[in-house]
Amino acid sequence: MPEGRLFLERRSYRLRRIMDALRMLPFLGALLWIVVPAMWPNGDDGAVPIALSTALWYVFSVWLLAITASFALWRKTRDRIDADAARSAD
Repeated sequence: MPEGRLFLERRSYRLRRIMDALRMLPFLGALLWIVVPAMWPNGDDGAVPIALSTALWYVFSVWLLAITASFALWRKTRDRIDADAARSAD
């Protein structure tokens, strides 16, 4: 039987999960930029290829989504760190 359960404070646990999400975001963006367009039909097998304008919209949308998500997660992280600092100062 374990000596005791490992207790992680809820605030620090959530902060670490947000930090993990921030670290994984560039990999998710690269995956969406590289893998998904590679699976699009190119017209070799008779399928209709993706139009260049559609591909550019996709790339721009992924880029914008990655920036927005990273800003939102950074803001959430900053607010939690500021709240923890204020709590420690009291």
